[in-house]
Amino acid sequence: MKKEELVAQLEAAKTLSSQVDIDKVITLIEQITPEVKVGITQELAEEIADRIERTLDYNSNDLVDKDNITFEIAYGNTIEVDDVSINVRDVMDHITECLDEFVVEEEDEEESTEEAAN
Repeated sequence: MKKEELVAQLEAAKTLSSQVDIDKVITLIEQITPEVKVGITQELAEEIADRIERTLDYNSNDLVDKDNITFEIAYGNTIEVDDVSINVRDVMDHITECLDEFVVEEEDEEESTEEAAN
């Protein structure tokens, strides 16, 4: 139940009677579920982006599929890279590892909510 629903029920009860049973009000208040905002702060987004950038930079040797690079000899006998592939799976593994460091488990989230309430 949301705050707006509780207010609507109390308004409806007020039209029926000028007195409201306190026990019913307490029961309704206990049924209120907190609104959960989903999102991250700009500071956290920047920290995640920085961590991913550092990880990809550190592991840059793993990101290119060196076994399948094709070359061609260009004008003036220079060698040019014709085609190169990125190891997408390796890139995603590195990114996922970075993101996992920021994941909050449900139990941890509930504990921090309870601690904040106390």
